[in-house]
Amino acid sequence: MLPDLCGSRLLSTLPDDIFAILARSLSPRDVCSLGLSCRDLHAVVASDKVWFAQCDKMGLFSCTSTLIEWRKGVCSYKALCRFLVNVQPLIGIWVHQNPELGNVVYVMPGFLSVVGCRIIPQEVGPLGLEDGPILWAPVFEILCDYEGSTAFLLHGRERGADYVYPGLLKSVDRTCNALLLEVEPQHQRNGGKLAHSKSFAHQVDKEVSRRLSRSDSGISKSQRIFGQKGTVIPFSRLGFGDRRRLLDIVTSQVQLNVPDTTNFPLFPRSRNNELDLQRDVAVLYERRLLLLQMYKRGGGQNDLKSCLDVPLNPTELGSSEVRKSLECANGLQAIQVDGARSNCAKGKTLSGYLKNGLKQILGKSTSSNGVNEFQKKTASSESKHVQLHEFLGSGDTIGLSLRATTMKLSSYRAWPNMHDSKFALYKLPIRAPKACHEHAGLWGGTFGWPPGRSSEDKPGKALFFILISYDESEGQQTLIATKILEGTSYVLHPNGSAMFIVNIGQPSTDTFPWDSDEDSNPIDVKQSFMGEGIANGYGFRYPGSKPGSLFVIHNGLLVFIWKESRAVLTLQRLNLSDLLRKGERVPSLSPVSNFAYLTKTYSNVFSGFSNSSNALSSPRCASI
Repeated sequence: MLPDLCGSRLLSTLPDDIFAILARSLSPRDVCSLGLSCRDLHAVVASDKVWFAQCDKMGLFSCTSTLIEWRKGVCSYKALCRFLVNVQPLIGIWVHQNPELGNVVYVMPGFLSVVGCRIIPQEVGPLGLEDGPILWAPVFEILCDYEGSTAFLLHGRERGADYVYPGLLKSVDRTCNALLLEVEPQHQRNGGKLAHSKSFAHQVDKEVSRRLSRSDSGISKSQRIFGQKGTVIPFSRLGFGDRRRLLDIVTSQVQLNVPDTTNFPLFPRSRNNELDLQRDVAVLYERRLLLLQMYKRGGGQNDLKSCLDVPLNPTELGSSEVRKSLECANGLQAIQVDGARSNCAKGKTLSGYLKNGLKQILGKSTSSNGVNEFQKKTASSESKHVQLHEFLGSGDTIGLSLRATTMKLSSYRAWPNMHDSKFALYKLPIRAPKACHEHAGLWGGTFGWPPGRSSEDKPGKALFFILISYDESEGQQTLIATKILEGTSYVLHPNGSAMFIVNIGQPSTDTFPWDSDEDSNPIDVKQSFMGEGIANGYGFRYPGSKPGSLFVIHNGLLVFIWKESRAVLTLQRLNLSDLLRKGERVPSLSPVSNFAYLTKTYSNVFSGFSNSSNALSSPRCASI
């Protein structure tokens, strides 16, 4: 080695392959900093091999061929890495307390995107989970554009048609545990132009100023004067009713109509034929390009359908014209302040909707005896909530946003204690199996033996999703099986309840009641533990428990058997990505409810989308 080659000069002389291996030990931020530290290293760090290694080490892809396929739709691996860093914390299982059935959303890689899929409560098919198909509905997707920026699209269905609702993906915390759907006010930047000179705040001011009484001393002058660009008020400062109203209004105005979605997959389906897989990829290329074009220009409701008549070549993504069309100027489909968007149904504008909405709000708040109840409510809740006009006046434009944040949440047996009035999904901590926690993770289960198979007297069995975690108390380690999804027509056990808890340090003396499985293969019980399983006892919210045993079978199954009733719950590990790729898509709910269904219900709100093979009704398990 030459003595004058040291430090950055030595690194710059390394072959790209060697430098890429060394760079794997660095974070993407460190790699960028390294490139800025020295002119000689700048070109080395810009190498596609370095950023390929950064993308690959994130572990989002089962094979490198998928990563290579994604690279064809972006300008560089560095741009792709920028996107993956943004969305990686979103991958996983998200839940909400309501509805009690249909509350699980799984976020997984799509195609140059991540997709949030709601798992529909259902029964297992005649051949078990291997036969499927599992039912699911799209909730949202986040697309990657040519430069690696993100485009957020909420999914929903209204009046029998499928829509997407564009918005902005806000900052994503690395340790995020809550995903919030919000309306975001923004100030108009110097580079942007409004369609008209009047500001959004000015439009609202003309309506509200006529309503507010001069005697309203509870609102300061600065709060009553709109158009002043101060600090943007967070969406969470609004009252629940105002938040719901704004979300409904904004989604009704930014909706983009899509054609028959059955012909447009959101991710490559599970294919045995390589030719069919390539056809899926080609369709996904076209679909992504069309959606990004609509996202940028805020097209009308029929734009996507009209674009389908024009054949597009996905290989042209590298041209300057396509690159320009894929750039999302602000990343946000903001609603212009004068409401003069061409895609507003029947010529209605957001400004008009807000005027009418504010008239109703302020008009209804005046009682018959002339006392303004709105002012009373303002005075009593001023310290807790801001008023709608204050929120609207804190920015020039508004639009949908998705924010992944870290909240202080308590939990009970791995189930988070959730806020009832936030349009939010909460992330479940899924622990990877390890030596002392070998059963940790997500499992799927059904009642009965043989596992997951139907019979003549019981044509279908409800599918349960179980999250297994471990806890240690007073020197004893316990295994906790928490229910997160139940495939019945009316929920039997509350979300977050423990289907069973076993003491890892206490072997069971019970014997497994079967010698062979459904294929007459001998059963080998590796381990067994004493525990307690859920039982009817103290009502829906506080069920009781009865003794039982957990058996670990050699073929990877877990079987819990209640001692008295002899009821059997059989579990097997799940790979949700694979199940969804083989699954069957059903229509979504309306957009806001589709994200977080805040209405308390114990019945299956998706029961209208059942099919003959996967009925969504199941008899109660009276023995549990």
